[in-house]
Amino acid sequence: MTKTEMAHIWLDEKGTAWIDDTGVKVIEVVLSHLAYGWSPAEIHFQYPHLSLAQIYAALAYYYDHKEALDAQIEQDLREVEAMMQQAQESPAQKKFRERKAQKAKSVAS
Repeated sequence: MTKTEMAHIWLDEKGTAWIDDTGVKVIEVVLSHLAYGWSPAEIHFQYPHLSLAQIYAALAYYYDHKEALDAQIEQDLREVEAMMQQAQESPAQKKFRERKAQKAKSVAS
């Protein structure tokens, strides 16, 4: 564990920023703020195990390291999109789709 200059934040061996004693990554709080527009108070409501001090520290860390974290968010999104494109329909999904199409066809007849 590597302490940062910021209270409540530490870096693991890969350089990932975490909130002290929580198992929550800084980027998770940041994504809630960016994606949903949640204020620190709303984030606290949604993550009651985080203190407001921890939430503000996570957001401060983000704004101090915005370029790097934004790049990480973009990279993560690209990886998810690539996995989704590579994912094939599961047998259960195929069976469900076929049954749904068959049911729709019989109703239309």
